[in-house]
Amino acid sequence: MPCPPTAPPEAAAGVSAHALSPGVGWTPIAEEAERATRVKHPTDQLPRPARRRVLAVANQKGGVGKTTSTVNLAAGLALQGLRTLVVDLDPQGNASTALGIDHRAGTASVYEVLLGEIGIIDAVAVSPQSSNLLCIPATSDLAGSEIELVSMVARESRLCRALSGVALDELGVDYVFIDCPPSLGLLTVNALVAAPEVLIPIQCEYYALEGLGQLLRNIELVQAHLNPALTVSTILLTMYDGRTKLADQVTSEVREHFGDQVLRTVIPRSVKVSEAPGFGQTVLVYDPGSRGALSYLDAAREIAHDHRYQDHGVPNHTLGADGRPADREVSR
Repeated sequence: MPCPPTAPPEAAAGVSAHALSPGVGWTPIAEEAERATRVKHPTDQLPRPARRRVLAVANQKGGVGKTTSTVNLAAGLALQGLRTLVVDLDPQGNASTALGIDHRAGTASVYEVLLGEIGIIDAVAVSPQSSNLLCIPATSDLAGSEIELVSMVARESRLCRALSGVALDELGVDYVFIDCPPSLGLLTVNALVAAPEVLIPIQCEYYALEGLGQLLRNIELVQAHLNPALTVSTILLTMYDGRTKLADQVTSEVREHFGDQVLRTVIPRSVKVSEAPGFGQTVLVYDPGSRGALSYLDAAREIAHDHRYQDHGVPNHTLGADGRPADREVSR
């Protein structure tokens, strides 16, 4: 039997020979261990944005990797030194589960925040996966919140008011990700009013593109009537299967239509990504050397290095003292 090579092949880019123990040749296990070490103990920190970034992660179609992308992008930024807050606005509470946050009935949650009973400081919990990773959990009470919000004053801007610059300054967060439910109801509208940016995960299948037009029309309505600062800043392609021509076709069409809004990093289909929430973890903690973990880490880096937000927190708008666009008008 031939001996294993003494140095990693070209395919194992990024794994340096000196990183392996002396006298140990390259093996797939050694490569994965090295990758996991780089993820868990990054040597470089990402730059902080010029202004705090608040992103609503929205897509009314379920099963496109919306919650998975929210928690793993947030974890990727947190692992590399950026303080990140996840607002779980989905009544299913899947983001809270993936971050290891208690969201049983009776827990202080985003439901009480929306009703104005408590502030976000009282609802925030720190994820056991990173001290830089915070979460406002969702409990089952959130399922009936849309009915309760209908009769309230300024029902579309309840979350916007709660996520005030003062409260976020007290938490010291650099990024806020709002995980929206798979619908275009009042909860999603609250997220679109509260956030200057929208991040849209798109599954690399044609069914995922069918409802995209309706989502974009709703975003335009919110821009026109509730939040003129709102922009679709980021599109993330998920569940990419390189074995199919269909995935390449969808990827090409999305890039052709949306251009620079689409991240270069594509998230592959990965069993590890699907397994991680069952253990109350993100894939970056569950299996940091996996392809899914490395892809989300690359996507997080790409978001952090976005040149549009290095000099300007929100492009093309004047910012107020709280870090929000000064020209925002909210319907009362």
